[in-house]
Amino acid sequence: MNKFTAVFERDGNWWIGYVEELPGANTQGRTLEEARENLKEAVVMVIKANRELVQLEVVGSDAIREELLVAA
Repeated sequence: MNKFTAVFERDGNWWIGYVEELPGANTQGRTLEEARENLKEAVVMVIKANRELVQLEVVGSDAIREELLVAA
C-alpha cells in the first residue's frame, strides 16, 4: 500500500482534491467523501498511465525496470 498526502479545498459548493506528491492526480466532488473516492481513482489512473507510457518508451532499449522502496 502506498501513502500519499491528499489536500482538499472547498470551492463554493464543490470540494477540490489533489495529491501533493503526484502531479496530475486531482479531482473534485460535491461532498468531501465523493472527492476522496474520486481522488483515489485518479491516483490509480495516473500511476497506471505513467507505467504504460514508460513501458512504451523503453521497449527495445537497455533500460532496467525495478521496484524502488523509499521511506519518507
